[in-house]
Amino acid sequence: MLRGLILAVGILACLSAANAAQMDGVSMPDHQTIYGTELRLNGIGLRTYSIFGIHIYVAGLYLEQRSDNSNSIISSRGLKLLVIRFLHDVTAEEARKAWQEGFEQNCQLPCYLDPHDVQRFLADVPSVHRGDVTALLFTPKGVEITHAGRLVGRIGDPHFAEIILSTFIGPVPPTPRLKRELLGLNE
Repeated sequence: MLRGLILAVGILACLSAANAAQMDGVSMPDHQTIYGTELRLNGIGLRTYSIFGIHIYVAGLYLEQRSDNSNSIISSRGLKLLVIRFLHDVTAEEARKAWQEGFEQNCQLPCYLDPHDVQRFLADVPSVHRGDVTALLFTPKGVEITHAGRLVGRIGDPHFAEIILSTFIGPVPPTPRLKRELLGLNE
């Protein structure tokens, strides 16, 4: 069943649908069904890097109920799906550095993540190539991470999963624009 879920998420993330949102040439369907639960596209956002505005990825955030409140989304125990379609190659070292910075910026005291858990997570972060799709499925038990259609990690700690989602829509997102767009607050 998990292999079917992973394959379905990967295929659905790549397909254009009649009812789809588009950004920078990437289409995301308006709905996805996971474990029999229909998730709606909350927002679609573009991650850029540097003063040159290099396009790194387009991400789509799917929720059971749409919301523009990042704290409510992060703490929700409902299913959440974040689908990321890469527009640019990123080395494993660059990706690991970005994750590490995201954790440090979004988990400050009294927030705590076990350093061993963080290191295990970072060790599994792969290089990505233009066109690759990564999906993060947030459940009440944690998060399942797939890359290029295969499971690369499962985190059974709901707090760690919240921090992972915070790195996209928390207090210090990669860019304010990406956070706004994922929250459906397009200007």
